[in-house]
Amino acid sequence: MSNYTPQKSDKFTFGLWTVGNPGRDPFGSEVRPPMPPTKSVRKLSELGAYGVNLHDNDLVPIDATPAQRDSIVKEFKQALNESGMVVPMATTNLFSDPIFKDGAFTSNDPVVRAYALQKTMSAMDLGAELGAGVYVFWGGREGTETDASKDARDSMKRFRECLNFLAEYDLDQGYNMKFALEPKPNEPRGDIYLPTVGSALGFIATLDKPEKFGVNPEFAHDTMAGLNFVHAVAQAIDAGKLFHIDLNGQKPGRYDQDYRFGAEDLKANFFLVKMLEDSGYSGMRHFDAHAYRTEDEEGVWDFARGCMKTYLILKEKGKQWNEDAEIQGIVKNLSADTGNISSLFSSYSKENASKITAMNVDRIAYGKKGYGYEKLDQLTTELVLGVR
Repeated sequence: MSNYTPQKSDKFTFGLWTVGNPGRDPFGSEVRPPMPPTKSVRKLSELGAYGVNLHDNDLVPIDATPAQRDSIVKEFKQALNESGMVVPMATTNLFSDPIFKDGAFTSNDPVVRAYALQKTMSAMDLGAELGAGVYVFWGGREGTETDASKDARDSMKRFRECLNFLAEYDLDQGYNMKFALEPKPNEPRGDIYLPTVGSALGFIATLDKPEKFGVNPEFAHDTMAGLNFVHAVAQAIDAGKLFHIDLNGQKPGRYDQDYRFGAEDLKANFFLVKMLEDSGYSGMRHFDAHAYRTEDEEGVWDFARGCMKTYLILKEKGKQWNEDAEIQGIVKNLSADTGNISSLFSSYSKENASKITAMNVDRIAYGKKGYGYEKLDQLTTELVLGVR
């Protein structure tokens, strides 16, 4: 590969809200005009993207009449068909409208919770109509600024009830979607429930149909809290729960920046891409990011090209890392097991326990042993920088 041109087989996707982001932030108004969904679809297809994902109101305004809704969806489906694009994932906006200011599924008010379910079922109908196989739940308003407002135990119960209800609705309608919870530690709430991949996985185990639920981790969400996103994704893969993934760029300790993928921490992104490719992950490579506020429309398309190109470059670098003789020599030596020691604790038996107990380990010698991680990391850095 020399020009890193995206192909449909790469399964790169963007949200309508990503390329359609008008550059508004809490301190400034829009700097770009709205991007019609049909235009986004056609242009992204030209750039080599596989599909687009959407919140319900990215496509259909919240106050649209049924007739308006049907007309908008018909036009959008035509654009999808003409451009060879798909909608692999859909989700619901349960965070923008003032009714959700104190949560949707975890609101203290049962009427708000009922409306959140009503809106989500309608959005699931839309997602199914467009062919989405994954449905993401980001609880952007599910949280608190003061714990005096809610007992977190009640919130977990309410969250569980709503997700169990929607799982049954999905099955009753015959949609058979995969549900993916998207963790985030904070923003826009002071504290958001289910802030990490681990907490989401723990919560999933309490649901009536845990097999339907997985996670949709996002690089920015873990990184903004100073966590290691690669480790979070590894945990999701290990649990068989990586149903979707959001790729972007983020500086630790900042607000949710959603920069272009690869704009920050190339080495972390290198190990992320390598892990996805090495693990055989077959889902979408979804870019939940947006162009800098400094950009016009052409800058938006530069942003989209950059996300895909950087992924492909890092994919090639990962293959190079796996084939580098010096690097692999170090890696293999690190886990060498000439005495077949690991077989003793791969499964318990009294015999294996006795053998481990009888082992004479020279802890002083092992304490002095060097592992060569400095060299390994430097070789990796050189490879990523393109001088190896």
